[in-house]
Amino acid sequence: MTYADRLAALRDQLSRQRLDGFVVPLTDEHMSEYVGGYAQRLGWLTGFQGSAGSAAVLADRAAIFTDGRYTLQVREQVDGAHWAYEPVPQTSVAAWLGTHAPEGGRIGYDPWLHTAAWVAEASAALAERGATLVAVESNPVDAIWHDRPAPSDAMMAVQDDALAGASSSEKRARIADWLVEQRADAVVLSALDSIAWALNVRGGDVAHTPVALAYAIVDADGTTDLFVAPEKLDDAVRQHLGNAVRVQDRQAFAGALAGYAGKRIAADPERAVAAITQGLEAGGAKVLALRDPVVLAKAIKNPVEVAGHRAASVRDGAALARFLRWVETECTKGGQTELSAAAKLLEFREATGLLKDTSFDTISATGAHGASPHYHCTEESDAAIEVGQLFLIDSGGQYADGTTDVTRVMPIGDPTPEMRDRFTRVLKGHIAIATAVFPDGTMGGQIDAFARRPLWEAGLDFAHGTGHGVGAYLSVHEGPQRIAAPNYPGGAAMEPLRAGMMLSNEPGYYKAGEYGIRIENLVLIEPRDIAGADRAMLGFETLTFCPIERSLIEPTLLTAPELAWLNAYHAQVLDVLGPEMEGDDAAWLQAKCAPIG
Repeated sequence: MTYADRLAALRDQLSRQRLDGFVVPLTDEHMSEYVGGYAQRLGWLTGFQGSAGSAAVLADRAAIFTDGRYTLQVREQVDGAHWAYEPVPQTSVAAWLGTHAPEGGRIGYDPWLHTAAWVAEASAALAERGATLVAVESNPVDAIWHDRPAPSDAMMAVQDDALAGASSSEKRARIADWLVEQRADAVVLSALDSIAWALNVRGGDVAHTPVALAYAIVDADGTTDLFVAPEKLDDAVRQHLGNAVRVQDRQAFAGALAGYAGKRIAADPERAVAAITQGLEAGGAKVLALRDPVVLAKAIKNPVEVAGHRAASVRDGAALARFLRWVETECTKGGQTELSAAAKLLEFREATGLLKDTSFDTISATGAHGASPHYHCTEESDAAIEVGQLFLIDSGGQYADGTTDVTRVMPIGDPTPEMRDRFTRVLKGHIAIATAVFPDGTMGGQIDAFARRPLWEAGLDFAHGTGHGVGAYLSVHEGPQRIAAPNYPGGAAMEPLRAGMMLSNEPGYYKAGEYGIRIENLVLIEPRDIAGADRAMLGFETLTFCPIERSLIEPTLLTAPELAWLNAYHAQVLDVLGPEMEGDDAAWLQAKCAPIG
């Protein structure tokens, strides 16, 4: 079945369900960023392989909505003859429906795949045309997706307290204290990483993210109902959960929402789907629209989690350094492709003996593909790595003690002066973030411009955020903190930055049709002692160790402080990774980390 056939089949199914349109988001029942194969409805319908997007289908037209990270990718993967390309945040699904939905039409949506806020927005937009938003009982995409994968049956596993830094009972006690403060009887945890963190469990139900498909409801006394497929729990997990966690079948969750009549139940408006709030309200509960209490607690890493990440960064950085040497020595010979390079990097990480998974699909992009910030390499798009190109590798590992995410760029042969100029401007922005000092409570949106100024000065920019939060053996993209423009979709850029949060530092530059550049390290927010300061100040400690390619750096563009930072960073890379390297790898590292200027 071609993608055109799938679109036609969906329209036929909508007609059978008496619908004039339908919205297909890329998420699951937990509002996850990365989803299991069973929930990849957008990709199945359109061919789009990115990690964020939505589609809207009407009888006479269809549109796919993506942000600036996927401007090039969506055009390569989705047929413009059948789909209009709509940019986000310049427009939205709701706004598009408000313009294009038929008068008096019935537009379907799956209440398990949208938030209540989205439902209100779309309903208001449709009302302007006399159209209505209709919750479907069965998803019409599922009705025509005959070989749809089943949800994962991977087992749940215990995350040892020695790695978590706090027991599940301690974490649930903190949630209980929060519930008392909010005068709430219980809170629904629907985000998979929140459940994993609160219960000190992990899973294998979502590629690259060690979580299990489940829901949890935590009561004000700390006891918890965990809704999960019972066959996913072995005796070790049940013993770990203890009597205070009541295990119920995941299929019982929707019905359980009706059992809170007269109770005050907290549900996160950004993370709980509309079906949850609708189910609670239908059962007579008072829904409190409050942020999941795990979100901030999880974002502020405890000392054990920080120590674990440091250990993971060392082994991961050594694996990446060995790979970069391989790129330099082998890719100029010809015969290597984006997929073969990604496979080689995986070999180096697997050689650590501790890799659980990659933390996302490796972005292995050469030449023009590098200009798509979230390029996804497939067998169809796999390109040869050739002399004269820039090769961008954005990758990470999942280890029991930490989650990594790092991007480096290597020239295949000699880079052009323009490539060196652009790379150095990106590096200057990277250093500006790495060395930033700011008052406690500063928001990520307030420092995002630090990374962009060197590019702006040359009339350049990049169309993605500068930094995202990172989990502790959890989601590689973790909120609520972010470094991004204040109007960045989702509003996370206006979250106050706090000591203990981990973020990425990843400015970039992308020249359509030619190359892409991104330099990414992970950083930890820590207090800064400044003599004479009258406010509490914060700064960043760089956690990622791997050489930044010196042949791409134009030293004359760096200020003396910037050059000092670069040389100090490389000295630290050598100090940290040197003991991990041997033979030719050690000599290569020594040369790459030699002082510049």
